[in-house]
Amino acid sequence: MALDDYKRKRNFRESPEPEGDQERTRASRRGQPRFFCVQKHLASHLHYDFRIEHEGVLLSWAVPKGPSLDPKTKRLAMKVEDHPFEYGTFEGVIPSGYGAGIVMLWDVGTWTPLADDVDAALAKGDLKFELDGYKLKGSWVLVRTRAWGKGQPDDGRSWLLIKHRDDWAGDVDIVEFAPLSVKSGHDLHEILAEEQPDLWVSNRDAPGGAAGAMLREIIDKAAALKSARPPATRTTDATRPSRTATTTRARKPPANTNTTKKRTSRTTAPARRARRKP
Repeated sequence: MALDDYKRKRNFRESPEPEGDQERTRASRRGQPRFFCVQKHLASHLHYDFRIEHEGVLLSWAVPKGPSLDPKTKRLAMKVEDHPFEYGTFEGVIPSGYGAGIVMLWDVGTWTPLADDVDAALAKGDLKFELDGYKLKGSWVLVRTRAWGKGQPDDGRSWLLIKHRDDWAGDVDIVEFAPLSVKSGHDLHEILAEEQPDLWVSNRDAPGGAAGAMLREIIDKAAALKSARPPATRTTDATRPSRTATTTRARKPPANTNTTKKRTSRTTAPARRARRKP
């Protein structure tokens, strides 16, 4: 089954990740627009997980440097195990085990294959498609390539994610220009602060290298942010919000999700469009 590798690597008694049911998802999603997402994941290293819905699961590639809107820039994309469809809206902290780290929902939307037979295109190693997300739009291609590095075994996992030249292409660095979550509007340290950064400080050793330094900085920021908050007060019937006051609007991506701290006087068309909702 497509999700066997995914389930084998995880302990769902400890991980907040969903288990998923491929057959149930395939039946319920029949006739629906195809979903895609990109999750920014800081684990042993920082990378971006590109996922597209197909046959009840999310086909997944880990993109170390994140997507690029520049057609001249080919991004390495390593094929990883299929993920359950429910994973596509996951954002939070994986406290231990496989993939332990912080997951941000960086982009979300729909995708349309430009081939009649997706399985045949994947087998050929040349899948062309269009994206309609908050940050990624237009025409793209995933191309399988040989393994990188002399003497590396060619297991078919090495792909390239490439933007086609169209109105949505440009030289803006989209991962720097639009770094925040489309789900919460938060950065990684704010997502961690919603969980329990104190547990990470006391019980977890950060990995070495650049990712380790980044994680330690994020843990410190999250702990400081959480300690600065006033203690939670007990909710009483008098202070509990009404059902009508509790809406789903807070769950929708905020209008300013894709803004940065510093605005420039001139931005490219892809940068301006990246700020718009689809």
